[in-house]
Amino acid sequence: MRLLKVLVVLILAALIGLAGYAYFGDMQPVRSEVRSPVSGTPAPAEPAPAEAAEPQAEAQ
Repeated sequence: MRLLKVLVVLILAALIGLAGYAYFGDMQPVRSEVRSPVSGTPAPAEPAPAEAAEPQAEAQ
């Protein structure tokens, strides 16, 4: 039972430490400018693929 209490205390300390690091730690995102060209015309629509004809029922 004593070992269980120690384990619970260690888990709580780890969670509190993680929350403190997340709140006070250096977690700023790395910012960089991203540029990509944009064309003024929309891309042409591709025609739908022709579906295969349904197989004919075989005569019995």
